[in-house]
Amino acid sequence: MTDDSITIRRATPDDSRAAYDLTMDAVLDYLKRNGVEWSVDRDQFFAGLGPVLDFFATHNAEWWVAEGPDGSLVGHARSIERGGLFELTEFFVRPDSQSAGVGRRLIEKAFPLGRGEVRAIIATIDARAQATYYRAGTAARFATAEMAGRPRASSADAEAARRERGLDVETSDVAAAADFAAIDEAVTGFPRTAEYPMLFETRDALLFRRAGRPVAFAFVTESGIGPIAALDPADQVTMLLAVEAWAADRGQTEIEFEVPMVNEVAMRHLLGRGFRISPPLSLFMSNKPFGQFDRYVLFAPPLVF
Repeated sequence: MTDDSITIRRATPDDSRAAYDLTMDAVLDYLKRNGVEWSVDRDQFFAGLGPVLDFFATHNAEWWVAEGPDGSLVGHARSIERGGLFELTEFFVRPDSQSAGVGRRLIEKAFPLGRGEVRAIIATIDARAQATYYRAGTAARFATAEMAGRPRASSADAEAARRERGLDVETSDVAAAADFAAIDEAVTGFPRTAEYPMLFETRDALLFRRAGRPVAFAFVTESGIGPIAALDPADQVTMLLAVEAWAADRGQTEIEFEVPMVNEVAMRHLLGRGFRISPPLSLFMSNKPFGQFDRYVLFAPPLVF
Protein backbone atom coordinates (compact mmCIF):
# COMPACT_ATOMS: atom_id res chain seq x y z
CA MET A 1 0.00 0.00 0.00
CA THR A 2 1.52 3.34 -1.02
CA ASP A 3 1.32 6.66 0.79
CA ASP A 4 -0.71 8.30 -1.98
CA SER A 5 -3.33 5.54 -1.82
CA ILE A 6 -4.14 6.38 1.80
CA THR A 7 -6.60 9.08 2.80
CA ILE A 8 -6.28 11.04 6.04
CA ARG A 9 -9.55 12.36 7.51
CA ARG A 10 -11.00 13.50 10.82
CA ALA A 11 -12.36 10.66 12.90
CA THR A 12 -15.89 10.39 14.26
CA PRO A 13 -17.31 8.33 17.16
CA ASP A 14 -18.39 5.77 14.54
CA ASP A 15 -14.68 4.95 14.06
CA SER A 16 -14.21 3.84 17.68
CA ARG A 17 -14.44 0.07 17.22
CA ALA A 18 -12.34 0.00 14.05
CA ALA A 19 -9.71 2.20 15.71
CA TYR A 20 -9.69 -0.09 18.74
CA ASP A 21 -9.20 -3.21 16.58
CA LEU A 22 -6.38 -1.49 14.70
CA THR A 23 -4.81 -0.51 18.04
CA MET A 24 -4.98 -4.09 19.26
CA ASP A 25 -3.32 -5.37 16.07
CA ALA A 26 -0.49 -2.87 16.48
CA VAL A 27 -0.06 -3.52 20.22
CA LEU A 28 0.00 -7.31 19.81
CA ASP A 29 2.54 -7.00 16.99
CA TYR A 30 4.73 -4.72 19.13
CA LEU A 31 4.57 -7.08 22.10
CA LYS A 32 5.37 -10.10 19.94
CA ARG A 33 8.42 -8.31 18.51
CA ASN A 34 9.55 -7.70 22.09
CA GLY A 35 9.05 -11.32 23.13
CA VAL A 36 5.90 -10.72 25.17
CA GLU A 37 2.85 -12.95 24.82
CA TRP A 38 -0.49 -11.38 25.70
CA SER A 39 -3.76 -13.25 25.52
CA VAL A 40 -6.84 -11.03 25.66
CA ASP A 41 -10.54 -11.31 24.88
CA ARG A 42 -10.93 -8.34 22.54
CA ASP A 43 -14.66 -7.94 22.99
CA GLN A 44 -14.45 -8.11 26.78
CA PHE A 45 -11.52 -5.69 26.89
CA PHE A 46 -13.36 -3.30 24.57
CA ALA A 47 -16.44 -3.44 26.80
CA GLY A 48 -14.33 -2.54 29.83
CA LEU A 49 -12.68 0.35 28.01
CA GLY A 50 -15.92 1.48 26.36
CA PRO A 51 -16.74 4.49 28.59
CA VAL A 52 -13.16 5.77 28.37
CA LEU A 53 -13.01 5.37 24.58
CA ASP A 54 -16.45 6.97 24.24
CA PHE A 55 -15.21 9.95 26.25
CA PHE A 56 -12.12 10.44 24.09
CA ALA A 57 -14.20 10.01 20.94
CA THR A 58 -16.16 13.14 21.86
CA HIS A 59 -13.73 15.13 24.05
CA ASN A 60 -10.52 14.98 22.05
CA ALA A 61 -8.44 17.90 20.84
CA GLU A 62 -7.64 16.14 17.56
CA TRP A 63 -8.50 12.70 16.21
CA TRP A 64 -7.50 11.61 12.72
CA VAL A 65 -7.67 8.29 10.91
CA ALA A 66 -5.93 6.93 7.83
CA GLU A 67 -8.05 4.93 5.37
CA GLY A 68 -6.85 2.52 2.73
CA PRO A 69 -8.36 2.28 -0.77
CA ASP A 70 -10.94 -0.24 0.49
CA GLY A 71 -12.11 2.10 3.27
CA SER A 72 -10.50 0.10 6.09
CA LEU A 73 -8.50 1.94 8.76
CA VAL A 74 -4.74 1.60 8.57
CA GLY A 75 -3.88 4.09 11.31
CA HIS A 76 -5.21 6.59 13.81
CA ALA A 77 -3.88 9.26 16.17
CA ARG A 78 -5.66 11.16 18.93
CA SER A 79 -4.79 13.94 21.38
CA ILE A 80 -6.42 15.77 24.29
CA GLU A 81 -5.95 19.17 25.92
CA ARG A 82 -6.11 20.16 29.58
CA GLY A 83 -5.48 23.87 29.78
CA GLY A 84 -1.91 24.32 28.55
CA LEU A 85 -1.28 20.57 28.36
CA PHE A 86 -1.43 18.90 24.94
CA GLU A 87 -1.12 15.09 25.18
CA LEU A 88 -0.97 12.46 22.46
CA THR A 89 -3.18 9.65 23.78
CA GLU A 90 -3.01 7.15 20.92
CA PHE A 91 -0.87 6.76 17.81
CA PHE A 92 -1.07 3.45 16.00
CA VAL A 93 -0.49 2.25 12.46
CA ARG A 94 -1.41 -1.20 11.18
CA PRO A 95 1.74 -3.38 11.13
CA ASP A 96 1.70 -3.87 7.34
CA SER A 97 1.48 -0.08 6.75
CA GLN A 98 4.17 1.18 9.11
CA SER A 99 6.66 2.15 6.41
CA ALA A 100 4.27 3.97 4.08
CA GLY A 101 4.52 7.45 5.63
CA VAL A 102 1.15 7.06 7.34
CA GLY A 103 2.49 7.78 10.83
CA ARG A 104 4.15 11.03 9.78
CA ARG A 105 0.95 12.31 8.19
CA LEU A 106 -1.19 11.32 11.18
CA ILE A 107 1.02 12.87 13.83
CA GLU A 108 1.26 16.13 11.88
CA LYS A 109 -2.53 16.34 12.16
CA ALA A 110 -3.10 15.02 15.68
CA PHE A 111 -0.01 16.43 17.42
CA PRO A 112 1.10 19.47 15.40
CA LEU A 113 4.29 21.27 16.36
CA GLY A 114 3.84 24.50 18.27
CA ARG A 115 0.62 23.50 19.98
CA GLY A 116 0.52 23.28 23.77
CA GLU A 117 2.59 24.89 26.48
CA VAL A 118 3.42 21.38 27.66
CA ARG A 119 3.42 18.51 25.17
CA ALA A 120 3.35 14.96 26.57
CA ILE A 121 3.31 11.36 25.34
CA ILE A 122 3.39 7.96 27.04
CA ALA A 123 5.46 6.22 24.39
CA THR A 124 6.70 2.79 23.45
CA ILE A 125 10.43 2.15 23.19
CA ASP A 126 10.05 1.22 19.51
CA ALA A 127 12.91 2.91 17.63
CA ARG A 128 10.74 4.17 14.75
CA ALA A 129 8.18 5.62 17.13
CA GLN A 130 10.90 7.29 19.21
CA ALA A 131 12.26 9.04 16.14
CA THR A 132 8.76 10.34 15.39
CA TYR A 133 8.26 11.60 18.96
CA TYR A 134 11.58 13.44 19.00
CA ARG A 135 10.65 15.11 15.73
CA ALA A 136 7.38 16.10 17.43
CA GLY A 137 9.35 18.16 19.93
CA THR A 138 9.38 15.81 22.92
CA ALA A 139 12.18 14.03 24.77
CA ALA A 140 12.26 11.05 27.13
CA ARG A 141 12.04 12.12 30.78
CA PHE A 142 11.72 8.78 32.59
CA ALA A 143 10.63 5.19 32.11
CA THR A 144 7.30 3.83 33.29
CA ALA A 145 6.70 0.24 34.41
CA GLU A 146 3.62 -1.91 34.59
CA MET A 147 3.79 -3.46 38.05
CA ALA A 148 1.67 -6.62 38.08
CA GLY A 149 0.84 -8.93 40.94
CA ARG A 150 -1.75 -10.68 43.05
CA PRO A 151 -3.53 -8.43 45.56
CA ARG A 152 -2.99 -9.91 49.03
CA ALA A 153 -3.61 -6.99 51.40
CA SER A 154 -6.66 -7.24 53.63
CA SER A 155 -8.95 -4.45 54.73
CA ALA A 156 -7.40 -4.79 58.20
CA ASP A 157 -3.92 -4.30 56.72
CA ALA A 158 -5.08 -1.16 54.91
CA GLU A 159 -6.83 0.23 58.00
CA ALA A 160 -3.75 -0.32 60.19
CA ALA A 161 -1.58 1.49 57.63
CA ARG A 162 -4.02 4.41 57.49
CA ARG A 163 -4.05 4.75 61.30
CA GLU A 164 -0.25 4.79 61.35
CA ARG A 165 -0.17 7.65 58.84
CA GLY A 166 -3.15 9.48 60.36
CA LEU A 167 -5.23 9.09 57.21
CA ASP A 168 -8.96 8.65 56.73
CA VAL A 169 -10.41 7.39 53.44
CA GLU A 170 -13.82 7.87 51.86
CA THR A 171 -15.44 6.90 48.59
CA SER A 172 -16.31 10.14 46.80
CA ASP A 173 -18.46 11.23 43.89
CA VAL A 174 -18.29 14.09 41.41
CA ALA A 175 -19.39 16.56 44.10
CA ALA A 176 -15.84 16.25 45.48
CA ALA A 177 -14.20 17.00 42.11
CA ALA A 178 -12.70 20.26 43.42
CA ASP A 179 -10.71 18.36 46.05
CA PHE A 180 -9.38 15.97 43.43
CA ALA A 181 -8.56 18.87 41.10
CA ALA A 182 -6.58 20.68 43.79
CA ILE A 183 -4.42 17.58 44.37
CA ASP A 184 -4.05 16.97 40.63
CA GLU A 185 -2.93 20.55 40.05
CA ALA A 186 -0.44 20.44 42.90
CA VAL A 187 1.10 17.16 41.66
CA THR A 188 0.95 17.39 37.84
CA GLY A 189 0.03 21.03 37.23
CA PHE A 190 -3.04 20.10 35.17
CA PRO A 191 -6.39 19.18 36.75
CA ARG A 192 -8.62 16.85 34.67
CA THR A 193 -11.59 19.22 34.71
CA ALA A 194 -13.44 17.70 31.74
CA GLU A 195 -12.49 14.13 32.66
CA TYR A 196 -13.71 14.00 36.25
CA PRO A 197 -17.37 13.19 35.43
CA MET A 198 -16.24 10.19 33.34
CA LEU A 199 -13.78 9.04 36.02
CA PHE A 200 -16.30 9.30 38.86
CA GLU A 201 -18.91 7.47 36.77
CA THR A 202 -16.67 4.58 35.75
CA ARG A 203 -14.26 4.16 38.70
CA ASP A 204 -14.46 4.13 42.47
CA ALA A 205 -12.89 7.35 43.73
CA LEU A 206 -11.00 7.07 47.02
CA LEU A 207 -10.20 10.37 48.73
CA PHE A 208 -7.67 10.35 51.57
CA ARG A 209 -7.75 13.04 54.26
CA ARG A 210 -5.45 13.98 57.11
CA ALA A 211 -7.13 16.00 59.88
CA GLY A 212 -9.96 16.69 57.43
CA ARG A 213 -7.69 18.04 54.68
CA PRO A 214 -7.66 16.23 51.29
CA VAL A 215 -4.11 14.99 50.71
CA ALA A 216 -4.37 12.13 48.18
CA PHE A 217 -6.70 10.24 45.86
CA ALA A 218 -6.95 6.98 43.93
CA PHE A 219 -9.32 5.95 41.14
CA VAL A 220 -9.90 2.20 40.97
CA THR A 221 -11.90 -0.21 38.87
CA GLU A 222 -11.64 -3.86 37.89
CA SER A 223 -10.66 -2.86 34.33
CA GLY A 224 -7.85 -0.49 35.31
CA ILE A 225 -6.30 1.40 38.23
CA GLY A 226 -5.39 5.07 38.38
CA PRO A 227 -4.67 7.83 38.37
CA ILE A 228 -3.30 7.93 41.91
CA ALA A 229 -1.77 11.09 43.39
CA ALA A 230 -0.46 12.17 46.80
CA LEU A 231 0.79 15.50 48.11
CA ASP A 232 3.30 13.59 50.28
CA PRO A 233 5.12 10.71 48.53
CA ALA A 234 5.30 8.76 51.81
CA ASP A 235 1.49 8.43 51.89
CA GLN A 236 1.63 6.22 48.81
CA VAL A 237 2.39 3.04 50.77
CA THR A 238 -0.90 3.44 52.65
CA MET A 239 -2.76 4.27 49.45
CA LEU A 240 -1.38 1.34 47.50
CA LEU A 241 -2.32 -1.03 50.33
CA ALA A 242 -5.85 0.42 50.27
CA VAL A 243 -6.10 -0.19 46.51
CA GLU A 244 -4.68 -3.69 46.89
CA ALA A 245 -7.25 -4.46 49.61
CA TRP A 246 -10.03 -3.02 47.44
CA ALA A 247 -9.06 -5.44 44.66
CA ALA A 248 -8.62 -8.41 47.00
CA ASP A 249 -12.07 -7.82 48.50
CA ARG A 250 -13.52 -8.13 44.98
CA GLY A 251 -11.76 -11.40 44.28
CA GLN A 252 -9.35 -10.08 41.67
CA THR A 253 -6.44 -12.43 41.08
CA GLU A 254 -4.10 -9.87 39.47
CA ILE A 255 -3.87 -6.09 39.28
CA GLU A 256 -1.51 -3.73 37.49
CA PHE A 257 -0.15 -0.32 38.45
CA GLU A 258 1.41 1.93 35.78
CA VAL A 259 4.24 3.45 37.80
CA PRO A 260 6.68 6.20 36.79
CA MET A 261 10.04 4.70 37.65
CA VAL A 262 11.09 7.97 39.31
CA ASN A 263 8.45 7.09 41.91
CA GLU A 264 10.83 5.31 44.28
CA VAL A 265 8.26 4.86 47.05
CA ALA A 266 5.75 3.03 44.82
CA MET A 267 8.37 0.98 42.98
CA ARG A 268 10.10 -0.26 46.15
CA HIS A 269 6.83 -0.90 47.96
CA LEU A 270 5.32 -2.94 45.12
CA LEU A 271 8.52 -4.90 44.48
CA GLY A 272 8.68 -5.66 48.19
CA ARG A 273 5.16 -7.07 48.04
CA GLY A 274 6.00 -9.41 45.19
CA PHE A 275 4.76 -7.35 42.28
CA ARG A 276 6.82 -7.80 39.12
CA ILE A 277 7.87 -5.47 36.32
CA SER A 278 6.02 -6.60 33.19
CA PRO A 279 7.98 -5.87 29.99
CA PRO A 280 8.29 -3.88 27.90
CA LEU A 281 8.85 -0.56 29.65
CA SER A 282 7.34 2.63 28.30
CA LEU A 283 8.77 6.15 28.23
CA PHE A 284 7.18 9.34 29.52
CA MET A 285 8.06 12.07 27.04
CA SER A 286 7.47 15.81 27.06
CA ASN A 287 8.80 18.99 25.54
CA LYS A 288 9.98 20.12 28.99
CA PRO A 289 10.04 18.76 32.54
CA PHE A 290 6.87 19.27 34.59
CA GLY A 291 4.97 17.76 37.48
CA GLN A 292 6.04 15.72 40.52
CA PHE A 293 5.84 12.14 39.29
CA ASP A 294 7.60 10.75 42.35
CA ARG A 295 4.14 10.79 44.00
CA TYR A 296 1.96 9.72 41.10
CA VAL A 297 0.70 6.52 39.45
CA LEU A 298 -0.62 6.77 35.91
CA PHE A 299 -4.06 6.04 34.53
CA ALA A 300 -4.34 2.43 33.34
CA PRO A 301 -4.59 1.28 30.63
CA PRO A 302 -1.90 3.90 29.82
CA LEU A 303 -3.79 6.03 27.29
CA VAL A 304 -3.15 9.21 29.26
CA PHE A 305 -1.08 10.01 32.31
